[in-house]
Amino acid sequence: MRRAAIPLLALLLASAACSREPVVIDGSTAETFAMTTEKARRDLPIKDRLTFDAALKNVGGRRYSDKNPDATAREAFNGMTAFDVVADARARGLE
Repeated sequence: MRRAAIPLLALLLASAACSREPVVIDGSTAETFAMTTEKARRDLPIKDRLTFDAALKNVGGRRYSDKNPDATAREAFNGMTAFDVVADARARGLE
């Protein structure tokens, strides 16, 4: 009975370690934005990371007269996960 429980316990521990919440982007300051976007980027599969990077540089609704594009990006992506950012980018036609 104990021999059967050890592999089952190992499987449960491994699945618990893999199921974590995605990182939420915090746009409150430039430093926290940079830190949380880097962590959030790691949540994505490699094929979506370029789309994520492009989305951060091409904020929807941004105008040429925007005096602080970094602040606009922090405001636009605050509270989103990397998956949300990629979905938003695809909806805007970025790939």
